[in-house]
Amino acid sequence: MRAPTVTPKRQRIAAQAARDPDRVFTTLAHLIDVDFLREAYRPTSKTSAPGIDGVTAQQYAEPLDEHLHDLHERRRSGRYQAMPVEGVWIEQEEGKQRPIGTPTFEDKSVQRAVAMRLEAIDEQDFADSSYGFRRGRSPHDALDELRERCMRDNIGWIVDAEVRGYCDSIDRIRLREVLRQRVNDGSILRLIGKWLRAGVMEEGRVSHPETGVVQGGVISPVLAHIFLHHVLDAWFEQEGQPRRQGRGFLMRCADDCVIGGALQADAHRIMAVLPKRCARYGLTMHPTKTAFMAFSKPETPQGSTEGNGTCDFLGLTHYWTRSRRGDWVIKRRTAQKRLRRTKKSLWRWCRQNRHTPLQYQYQQ
Repeated sequence: MRAPTVTPKRQRIAAQAARDPDRVFTTLAHLIDVDFLREAYRPTSKTSAPGIDGVTAQQYAEPLDEHLHDLHERRRSGRYQAMPVEGVWIEQEEGKQRPIGTPTFEDKSVQRAVAMRLEAIDEQDFADSSYGFRRGRSPHDALDELRERCMRDNIGWIVDAEVRGYCDSIDRIRLREVLRQRVNDGSILRLIGKWLRAGVMEEGRVSHPETGVVQGGVISPVLAHIFLHHVLDAWFEQEGQPRRQGRGFLMRCADDCVIGGALQADAHRIMAVLPKRCARYGLTMHPTKTAFMAFSKPETPQGSTEGNGTCDFLGLTHYWTRSRRGDWVIKRRTAQKRLRRTKKSLWRWCRQNRHTPLQYQYQQ
């Protein structure tokens, strides 16, 4: 009898999680066999930079079966060890920098396998209002949904919230507690612990942060999404939404969150409780990127968006204006901060390459 393929196994786990929202899965590690590692290997990026071991995807694939069997045996016997990620810094707006880590290709493959198991279970619990790092969903969907909800529910007030240094500030003890609500497999949790404790190598030195998940790892977005779902999405649906007197919604893409309300009192109440909720889990709201604002149709002349009626979400400024038919609609344009950052990046590139041949500059 032919053994079932890997994909139906994932479908069965997802179906079990959907049927029983309170079920805790305690035996998942044995399902990560050689065939599943091979399935996790396929979607793993083959063009990204190698980690500190210098092994590329092409080198790992020669021979692939031997590497996967050896990896499976080391994982099953507990001899698998995660290597530190190679840390780099990328520039953000206002001269700030954000750390990004590059794991080794083998670590990426194992992380992908565990992430696929976690997603099959936790995807059944995720709210419809979250769009970041989910299969079949994108930031474009979040932008369209924001526009439709604001116009349909007559939203007049917006809480624009963002967690400060979210991935770097996640409390790992609380993260394990949240994971155990659905997955309490010791082998899986030990693997996640190895990746969290592996450290970051910068300029030949390895540091070991005590909090957070390393941005750039395959498993990191999944862990961050599960944690923030528990902190914000589930809390809003179970506690925040029933206490509202008017219509409202919470929409989140990664750590960028927008909470809309038709009544000012509801939005004020959320704005007051939100920092306390995040502080309970060791998170802090960003002081300059978290704001309470009016988002009703502006009373200013047609076409003006000054003052009332604008908010920023996912790098775009959303504002009320008149359509060609004269109706009030919501449109969007590139946010000023994002536009300035792009112009500054172009200016810096032109300055650094001003002496290169014109043909090269033109092609770039």
